[in-house]
Amino acid sequence: MSESSASALPPGRPSRQAFIHQESLSLDSSCFSSPPVNFLQELPSYRSIARKRTTILSRDKQSGTLLKPTDSYSSRLEGEITENLDNLSIRKYALNISEKRRLRDIQETQMKYLSEWDQWKRYTSKSWERFIEKAREMTTHLELWREDIRSIEGKFGTGIQSYFSFLRFLVLLNLVIFLIIFMLVLLPVLLTRYKITNSSFVLVPSKGADIQCTVYPISSSGLIYFYSYIIDLLSGTGFLEGTCLFYGHYTIDGVKFQNFIYDLPLAYVLSTVAYLALSLLWIVKRSVEGFKSNLIRSEEHFQSYCNKIFAGWDFCITNRSMADLKHSSLRYELRADLEEERIRQKIAERTSEETIRIYSLRLFLNCIVLAVLAACFYAIYRATIFSQEHMKKEIDKMVFGENLLILYLPSIVITLANFITPIIFAKIIHYEDYSPGFEIRLTILRCVFMRLATICVLVFTLGSKITSCDNYSCELCGYNQKLYPCWETQVGQEMYKLMIFDLIIILAVTLFVDFPRKILVTYCSSWKLFQCWGHQEFAIPDNVLGIVYGQTICWIGAFFSPLLPAVATLKFIIIFYVKEISLLYTCRPSPRQFRASNSNFFFLLVLLIGLCLAIIPLTISMARIPSSKACGPFTNFNTTWDVVPKTVSTFPSSLQSLVHGITSEAFAVPFFMIICLVMFYFIALAGAHKRVVVQLREQLSLESRDKRYLIQKLTEAQRDMRNRLD
Repeated sequence: MSESSASALPPGRPSRQAFIHQESLSLDSSCFSSPPVNFLQELPSYRSIARKRTTILSRDKQSGTLLKPTDSYSSRLEGEITENLDNLSIRKYALNISEKRRLRDIQETQMKYLSEWDQWKRYTSKSWERFIEKAREMTTHLELWREDIRSIEGKFGTGIQSYFSFLRFLVLLNLVIFLIIFMLVLLPVLLTRYKITNSSFVLVPSKGADIQCTVYPISSSGLIYFYSYIIDLLSGTGFLEGTCLFYGHYTIDGVKFQNFIYDLPLAYVLSTVAYLALSLLWIVKRSVEGFKSNLIRSEEHFQSYCNKIFAGWDFCITNRSMADLKHSSLRYELRADLEEERIRQKIAERTSEETIRIYSLRLFLNCIVLAVLAACFYAIYRATIFSQEHMKKEIDKMVFGENLLILYLPSIVITLANFITPIIFAKIIHYEDYSPGFEIRLTILRCVFMRLATICVLVFTLGSKITSCDNYSCELCGYNQKLYPCWETQVGQEMYKLMIFDLIIILAVTLFVDFPRKILVTYCSSWKLFQCWGHQEFAIPDNVLGIVYGQTICWIGAFFSPLLPAVATLKFIIIFYVKEISLLYTCRPSPRQFRASNSNFFFLLVLLIGLCLAIIPLTISMARIPSSKACGPFTNFNTTWDVVPKTVSTFPSSLQSLVHGITSEAFAVPFFMIICLVMFYFIALAGAHKRVVVQLREQLSLESRDKRYLIQKLTEAQRDMRNRLD
């Protein structure tokens, strides 16, 4: 109660009811009327803004708007809606039902004063928005494996659910890639071969090619042994070599329809460029959301602790055991954060001698890592050369096991390298004295490089064998025609074998390792050996690296084997059900869990690395290595990419000048400068957004301090009121 009201009371003690009435009026007036300026100046937020205002008032004239009395939120929204009647919807505002109804009445009132044309546009836009919303609701029910993924999310959390969602994305991606290749390459050939349309093949004889370069001895179709079908199915040789699965089947220069000639070589190149560009755009589009989330989540350590304690629970979990696992996961994350803080403090207190010692040790251990990688790459190189030199023997000269061993030797060495190197890296990382979080990221980075680099080593080894000759010159054909009469088909067979062998390994590990391990641990739990062995963990990073490895093989091999995306689609569908069964019945989730947002961004980042590595050998094979003269649609071209300049030469002169101008240095330099300016603009925009995020965090912190200050003042006022009443 103010001093003026106190002085107006008559002498003597007033009645208790009158005092309470006067006090409540005083409290009501102080709580609901506009607060005095002196009271506002005591708020922590006012003091902070006042300090900043003295430095930025000359640059930002709106810095004092927070100190001015503002309208209510609903009145401001009412003004926005009246100004943006055609653009905004009331549903987008955070208001209660009564306020939304009042604003809707305002909208309907204002609709009466609009013209018929504006009313029709408004009604049409609303109908279209309703249609889009209904269509989106319908598409959600048509999602592939919707119920299965929701069940996994409910039992095991969003981290493991993100792996299966990522696997579903790869199934859809490969299906779209297959449809692109099918529509551009395979469909015209099938329509002509089976006389569905009135069309015919256009076969142009090779110009200037020696007769020796056009010889392509395909394996005889007369299969002697019963297991030859199995060998052909697993290796892509024999009866599969001449099918539409591989590059050599498309030895066609074009398809002549009634009114035009379909240029098959150009369509083949465009399909490759199209599926690579589509993959890049799709991955970037999906990864932007995760990048924004990670950018916003860059928080201080204190906020990280608070978020883990107060907002770290995964409310999708409905299973008791998974809830216990989530508890242990949160405890692990807190221990990891404390360990990182301890290591950070240890680094700050480290002497110069200790710094030199630890960096020397890390340098030595990284040399060991490089030596392990070099040994694996050399083993893959030697295995590939040995396999290529001995796989030309006749099948009847080798027994069944020896033939399969020769055919799958590079795949076996790659699989062993991918299995052994992560174990070595995990042992080495413990001696490098890193924080737990950085240990995981560095180990995953090394494993990613190992898995994806092995494919590149295999492809470059094949390229070196294709372009090198031992006893005679390659000038006749431009490549080793004796060993590789159709080298594109043989590269496609290697990618096909890698794909099939990877699927065989996944199935074998699940059937012959995971299930027996589950049985032994469950029914022989009294044995200490099996107790120490424990259940198989569902490690998300390892499983993701496995499917990214398979997707990289698909990107590289789709040019040499056009139907390989269809094989990859079937493979990932099988992997989905196998991994789901293994997760539900044999595995337990890893205690080191990933958040869904972090997992999605990590998955897509690794996938983007795999795509970039796949583009390198494809570009070299299309632009540098001479195309086969005995098979394929590019027998009349020196390289695959030569079909593009030839097609441009058939354009009108004005269009040719435009294309040559776009591809010239005079256009490339200004375009590069413009791209750099745009990049600098977005970098500056990202910095501004980051500063806004920092300011909003500061504002939230100030609001919490204001609330605490107001609660303190209210508590003091209530205490004073009780003292006066007493």
